[in-house]
Amino acid sequence: MILYIGRRLLGVIGVLIAIAAVTFTIFYVLPSDPAAAACGKSCSAERLAAIRAHMGLDQPLWRQFGDFVTGIFTGRTMGSGQYTLHCHFPCLGYSYDNSEPVWNLLMDRLPVSASLALGAAVLWLLLGLTAGVVAALRKDTLTDRVLMVGAVAAASLPVYFTSMMLIYGLIRTAGLLPYPEYVALSRDPLHWASNLLLPWTALAILYAAMYARQSRSSMIETMAEPYIRTARAKGLPRRTVVVKHGLRAGMTPILTIFGMDLGGLLAGAVITESIFGLPGIGRLFYGALAGGDQPVIMGVTLLAAAFIVIANLVVDLLYAVIDPRVRY
Repeated sequence: MILYIGRRLLGVIGVLIAIAAVTFTIFYVLPSDPAAAACGKSCSAERLAAIRAHMGLDQPLWRQFGDFVTGIFTGRTMGSGQYTLHCHFPCLGYSYDNSEPVWNLLMDRLPVSASLALGAAVLWLLLGLTAGVVAALRKDTLTDRVLMVGAVAAASLPVYFTSMMLIYGLIRTAGLLPYPEYVALSRDPLHWASNLLLPWTALAILYAAMYARQSRSSMIETMAEPYIRTARAKGLPRRTVVVKHGLRAGMTPILTIFGMDLGGLLAGAVITESIFGLPGIGRLFYGALAGGDQPVIMGVTLLAAAFIVIANLVVDLLYAVIDPRVRY
């Protein structure tokens, strides 16, 4: 097990370096003037000269890439002389529009995106798995058809449409919930949850529909396995057969897609955060795209890749816990 974890960690580091190389190529090599791209829409000649010095564009490409990668793991000093700028570990660049290191901007917004992603994940797992398992156990019945038709309908609704309908129905018309305004969990847990309930629901409806279909298919396949028939023949209770033997094994593909989905959402849900006015990473990313803030775009890209890679590592380690047939 320890050897496996060590190999996987080396693989994760290799993947992250490869992603950094691709990101570096996109933002440093492909633009005709990387400094002008990083400077944003309005840029003076003096500021442009400072950015060129910070990015080290007068150095060979291999040196630029080496400084870029080592800065992520150790921090770096950008530029020299009057253009010296210290970027502390982990250095993902410097936002000249915000006059602040990209990492600081991301960490200021991360609690909002993490709250949104984790809360929505709990909801969609509960709804999606419950609907999928019930539909699988009642295959080809009216219950199965109703649940799957509902799942297809929910999956067909864009998240922005669902969000607007929730805002109109529950806030403007019924007045049941406040308009979302992020409150830190440590400050007021009740207001934290009530203000995020609508965004959680908007995301959960979309994802729960996809998870319901996936879990139904997986459970139907698992419940037809020989060891399930053996468990039934031994006279084990139905709940034990379904939960301990069927659901645990059927969770493997669900766990795989869950790692991808959660890892991506931790780096921001652009549409949901924008509609509900939540100051998360997704909204920061949208503002960076609109304003041409290339360092922030690059930083969000690297953070999203890191979240997805790490989430997949955790999923790989959880396989043996969920499915006893898996051995390392």
